[in-house]
Amino acid sequence: MTQYKIASIPGDGIGKEVVPEGMRVIDAAGDKYGFKVNWTKFPFGSDYYLKTGEILSDASVKELSKYDSIFLGALGDPRVKPGVLEGGVLLKLRFSFDQYINLRPVKLLPSIKSPVANKGPADIDFDVVRENTEDFYVGIGGRAKKGKSSAKLEVVRELYKTKFGLDIDTDADEIAYQIGMVSRAGTERVIKYAFELCKSKGLKRVTSVDKANVLTNIYGLWREVAEKVANGYPNIELEHNYVDAITMYFLTKPEWFDVVVAPNMFGDIITDLGAAVQGGIGLAASGNINPKGVSMFEPVHGSAPDIAGRGIANPVATILAGALMVQTLGEKKAGDAIVKATEAVLAEGKVRTGDLGGRSKTKEVADAVIAKL
Repeated sequence: MTQYKIASIPGDGIGKEVVPEGMRVIDAAGDKYGFKVNWTKFPFGSDYYLKTGEILSDASVKELSKYDSIFLGALGDPRVKPGVLEGGVLLKLRFSFDQYINLRPVKLLPSIKSPVANKGPADIDFDVVRENTEDFYVGIGGRAKKGKSSAKLEVVRELYKTKFGLDIDTDADEIAYQIGMVSRAGTERVIKYAFELCKSKGLKRVTSVDKANVLTNIYGLWREVAEKVANGYPNIELEHNYVDAITMYFLTKPEWFDVVVAPNMFGDIITDLGAAVQGGIGLAASGNINPKGVSMFEPVHGSAPDIAGRGIANPVATILAGALMVQTLGEKKAGDAIVKATEAVLAEGKVRTGDLGGRSKTKEVADAVIAKL
């Protein structure tokens, strides 16, 4: 029997409620499809930070590197300044493990109503592949007061190390600046992943997102690389969309899309729109993927402190994130079965949490999915 070591990080709020249910579903799928998961729980989140003052140490990252995958719940707590946990845990893990793919399926599940009028499950079923380690999210920038100053900025990635030395001379009272960057190698690998995903599913179109008409350097390189990669896939069409246009098309013709690939910042924006199109963030799963390393899977939603501790959170996004993790580990039949079981439960309409118009508890939803498995 194949065995996997998976680290679970429930995190904060409802993460502590939905992650255990997602784990139970995965264990049930393992029992049926012949694999076993050895889980190890890690405490990283607001309680751990407030108790120890530590967010995520380098030693903890090294320990997590020994695992096959990471199953994350949610991060965020009113007691902690926004961005501290997200940056200190989520972004640190993404960058440390070079999880350069953020995969977001946008799929309208049976009997779930989309806010987009007259669109059903056959119309809303595509994937967004978001570059996950570059663009404006490299996190370098600063502020400068009136006069002359200098700054030294650095980006360190598995692929490269880049240093910027800036001489600043301004007569403004104060300026703020942020530097975005993409590399040829970083762009090529994410766009190739999108084409390979499209090919594996027998689909016909990859839509690349950029803003090359205005940000000509950074997204000019992105578009150039996309064209080059596309030459290796003659049976798949490449089309380019500006980010502002694609937000319109997500709402007016979602059935057009097969696989969408986007740089980090634009991908972050349009995938939240995709979650709304598919019926809400309580249904949206996400994978932070390094195809040759440690990947991390999580629901899109936040920690929802207003409902935490009541056992009423919707676990569907977490269950589907678990399915995505299982598929990525190579257990495709088991992952597909989790998705089908979840769809069957929702289609029946008997077991639903409050956000979907029902009264079911978090555990009851997981119980129903396991029964279908």
